[in-house]
Amino acid sequence: MAVSLLQGLRTSTTTPEPTALALEQFPDHELAALAAQWRSHALRGDRRARGYAHLCEVEVRRRNSYAAEPFLPDALDLRSLAQRSTEKPWWKLW
Repeated sequence: MAVSLLQGLRTSTTTPEPTALALEQFPDHELAALAAQWRSHALRGDRRARGYAHLCEVEVRRRNSYAAEPFLPDALDLRSLAQRSTEKPWWKLW
């Protein structure tokens, strides 16, 4: 499916650019392969391919950002609440 989209965009000027809605239909591995193909075409001088590659890469990054859990430093602190709430001095004694 990714190859047909790639070939359709290369051979026809009336085929619309890939949209975010069209890219949501691809699995992650096909989307990454499609982004790599468009990037290689862009490196060979195809000006339209740069935009298509960027669109695919943005979608890959968007999907991967939802998979990663946010880092919460408070969740890692194993001290008691009383120990965490004590204020530290603003200066450090050598």
